[in-house]
Amino acid sequence: MAQLDCGVQNCVYNKDKACCKGDIMVGGKHASTKDDTCCESFAEKRGTDSYVSALEHPCRTIGIDCEACECKYNTDYKCFAEHVDIQGNGACKCEQTCCATFIKK
Repeated sequence: MAQLDCGVQNCVYNKDKACCKGDIMVGGKHASTKDDTCCESFAEKRGTDSYVSALEHPCRTIGIDCEACECKYNTDYKCFAEHVDIQGNGACKCEQTCCATFIKK
């Protein structure tokens, strides 16, 4: 499990830069840079949407499934980085987010 810092403040699962989803999926099967990745678990908070949470409290450590096979932290579609930084504040769709921790093998 990785320590997750989420900079996507407008995601419904984000609370205080932590994630309340329980686990996330990082996409980017053919990624060669961080900009080719995305948080596929992203869901945009819209208007007066109430806080959506799969867990009652946000988690600082989280399980991360990862499709970015060329990332050095990916082993069998699981992320083994100690710290993961998701970026994309202001995103409207998952493709506007990225895993800033991505490092090409």
